Order: sequence, then C-alpha cells, then structure tokens
Amino acid sequence: MPLPKEQVYTTDDIYCLPDGTGAELIDGRIYDMAPPDRRHQRLAGALYRKIADYLDAGGGGCEVDIAPFAVFLNADNRNYVEPDISVICDPAGSES
Repeated sequence: MPLPKEQVYTTDDIYCLPDGTGAELIDGRIYDMAPPDRRHQRLAGALYRKIADYLDAGGGGCEVDIAPFAVFLNADNRNYVEPDISVICDPAGSES
C-alpha cells in the first residue's frame, strides 16, 4: 500500500486561517508561530532602532520594517514568512 502524499499548502491556505493565527509557510508546509514574549519584543525593538539609525545615517536606498510584514520567498505561492525585522534595499539606490 503506498504511503499518503504529504499535503502541500499555499498562501491561499495561510489567508484562510482565523485572524490572529501566527503561521508561516515554508516550501508548502505550515509552521505555527508562538506569540513573542516581552524579552523578544524588547530585543527586536532595540535591533530595529540600531538598524534604522545606521540606515538613516548612511542612506543607500534601504529601509527597515518590523513585523508584521509579509515576505514572499521565491516568487511562488508556497512560501510566506513574517520575519521580526526586514531590511529592504533598492538596488538602484535612492537619495532622500
């Protein structure tokens, strides 16, 4: 008897989860995310400040975003993550 195939999920499945459900989609598998505790939030906030200050001082066309901020990997519908901090850079650079 053949083994059942593992379910492959997509971003549509993530969007169907109840509001407030923390989950990420990696290579078609859904991973539950635990809510962050206060220590985690303090560390993420401090790191965000340092990165933002660095980018503000140096320019270079990059910006920093803090969660919740969806990131789609590999331009497909099988990957969706919400990193604590994302640095997004414009390869052409922009002067503010």
